[in-house]
Amino acid sequence: MAGILAVGALTYTGENSAAYADVQTTTDSKVAADGKSYWVTNHLVGDAANRTAAAEGKRKEWLLVWAGDENIADTLVKDLKNLPGSLTGGLSKITNALPGPDFLAVIDATEGSPTYGHVVNTATVGPLVENEPHHMQYVWHKGDTIYAGALFAAATYAFDVSALPELKLKGVSLPTNTLGGSVPDAYWTLKDGTAYGTYMGGPVAPGPYVYANGQTAISNGFAGSPGAVIRFDQTGKVLSQTSAATPQGDDPKLCANLPQLGAPTCANPHGIQAREDLNTLVTSDYAEPRNIILDPVKQPSPYLRRPTVRTWDISDRNNPKLRAVSYLQDGPRANAADPLHNESRAVMETTVTNLPGHKGAFAQTMQGGAVHYTPDITAAEPHWYEVFDDGAAAQDIYAGNDSNGAGSNGGWIQTSPDDKYLYRAITGRGKGALGPNDPGSTGGVYVLDIQKLLAAGTDFKCRIDTLAEAQNGGAEEDCPTVAGAAPINPGQPAAGPHWGAYDNFALGEDGYYHETTTPQRIAVSNYFVARSGLDGDHKVNMLKLGADGKVSVDTTFKDEFSGQVGINFNRQSWPHGPFGNAKPHSEIFVVADADLK
Repeated sequence: MAGILAVGALTYTGENSAAYADVQTTTDSKVAADGKSYWVTNHLVGDAANRTAAAEGKRKEWLLVWAGDENIADTLVKDLKNLPGSLTGGLSKITNALPGPDFLAVIDATEGSPTYGHVVNTATVGPLVENEPHHMQYVWHKGDTIYAGALFAAATYAFDVSALPELKLKGVSLPTNTLGGSVPDAYWTLKDGTAYGTYMGGPVAPGPYVYANGQTAISNGFAGSPGAVIRFDQTGKVLSQTSAATPQGDDPKLCANLPQLGAPTCANPHGIQAREDLNTLVTSDYAEPRNIILDPVKQPSPYLRRPTVRTWDISDRNNPKLRAVSYLQDGPRANAADPLHNESRAVMETTVTNLPGHKGAFAQTMQGGAVHYTPDITAAEPHWYEVFDDGAAAQDIYAGNDSNGAGSNGGWIQTSPDDKYLYRAITGRGKGALGPNDPGSTGGVYVLDIQKLLAAGTDFKCRIDTLAEAQNGGAEEDCPTVAGAAPINPGQPAAGPHWGAYDNFALGEDGYYHETTTPQRIAVSNYFVARSGLDGDHKVNMLKLGADGKVSVDTTFKDEFSGQVGINFNRQSWPHGPFGNAKPHSEIFVVADADLK
């Protein structure tokens, strides 16, 4: 049930208050399964939000950024000072420790616009606060719902973006709707408008959980293991829940659980992409989530980070069937004394190829710092091979980096729509991550040319099996090569981007936007999860892409208040009020229905 709760204006005083002197508010609500109202409130900034094609001579493109309010719970122990005592004098970092609303920031992404880079709306969600906004889907197409996950709240929001810069709420899935899984991560939309989502954590209650499809999973509880794949309709209603676990469990030597399970499992799906034409879904297992977000208690075992990729038969869209569990292999950097940074460890993301002649997919490891490839995701037992090491791109990103890919903290990875390139975002290695003398490394974005690798089909030869190849790139002719790279925050260890999105739209001669297979821009955000110790500088940057894969930071995409390159989410005031710093985790390019053909 929908309802407009309020339409009006909002004014306040403080930093940047002049810019937000004319803020129009509208609220759209839905009644969720618990009988309570949930809402999105738009805070539209006067002229910037209302500019039209007639006013500027060009239709608008938008960048949506799913962001969380920074608060006292994000403060690491090292940032607390003079305790016990008042919070006012005891924090060295948080500028506003009180809970505030999380939001989708709507940023003008129209090149050449006088408001390019301006935040023209903050669409806040309620009544839940401190959701820890995480991921949306990877790419948006006309008519798609925006699915946005709340990591800590275990909720999935479904937004209507057809009339941007204003949003509406289609619905919300609560933890009680997904008792078979918790800790939502990412989403993949299907052509019928529904979506699959990965719920990385275990069923809400520990012990046995019986799914509607007849599966029974033994869980160690909320944010534990094993996770699940959830299918949603266009309003966020749950259509099906499927456990990612195998009945017999996974390798007990490689898959730890805390608390321990009788059948150890690595089933904590994080990344998710599908090839509907191949009736195949691919998910990557990252980690048992509750054990990577607790400070000062850090994960007691490197084997809580996963080395596995799962492929699924989705011929019956409502009943995905787990086809295979593949274990990535360690590479030439493997170190038995430090398995956390072996090439197979922490498979955060996977990305499929797109063209009908290709059946391959890539998987990347966050702590392992490597890119793996399989040529055929439809195989009964896909075999994955390391084809690139982050260390081989490190000095292309920044000349001061070493060539060690271990602990590179890579996050986003995505094939270009034409299957020519592979885009990769790297946060960079923290100082001291590999030992007391480790200087760390600068993060950024690099682009790989993968044309020869894909052209080789199942006969590809590329293998990263020597330290020289890990540092310099593969020796085989069909190995991926670096086409372009750019640093974010040069010279600053572990201050690069975690996530990204490519711009799949181009303005046509008819004045409307159309989808393109050759993206010319990438947007990235420099934030992971504060409670993990990997916080970032909370900026969103734009990068330009060349047809040859070259990449460079767009220096015209500037913060409207500081004038610095990149949109800074560390600010005192927002269109929705003086709530202080915010944490931008994921982003996506969107065009209003009326402006897109």
